[in-house]
Amino acid sequence: MTKAKKSEFRPDDFVVYPAHGVGKILSIEEQEIAGIRLELFVISFEKDKMTLRVPTHKAAEVGMRTLSSPDIVSKAMETLKGKAKVKRAMWSRRAQEYEQKINSGDLISIAEVVRDLHRTDDQREQSYSERQLYEAALERLTREVAAVAGTDEDKAQKRVDEVLLSRAA
Repeated sequence: MTKAKKSEFRPDDFVVYPAHGVGKILSIEEQEIAGIRLELFVISFEKDKMTLRVPTHKAAEVGMRTLSSPDIVSKAMETLKGKAKVKRAMWSRRAQEYEQKINSGDLISIAEVVRDLHRTDDQREQSYSERQLYEAALERLTREVAAVAGTDEDKAQKRVDEVLLSRAA
């Protein structure tokens, strides 16, 4: 099983790590940790100036995946066009749900959070925690859209903004 998983990810591949978003595999290296030899993916998250080492045999277990297909990106963009679905639950409960969706690494779920927390200029002001969650979701979404499209994040951000603004019109 570990042999099959190894071939799925290669150096220079972009991958999505649920808790951190899009990263790039720099290399696959072996290290001895606590007397055990482990093969590790070395993943760089350029924007966060962070390097993560993930044991190759744990990659699937932690939810590491390849980038979404252009098909899924299109579905995420369609999700953004939808009407915001805000539950009547307490904010703390909704915030937990949004946090779980963001950290799931699922692009459609992340798009739902962006859709639900997006505010136009004529709507009421966001609270600090709402804005934090919105920005985290938006960043994850635009990074993956940019990586899938092979463009920079600014172009991906413009694309997402256009979809959100078209919804408001």
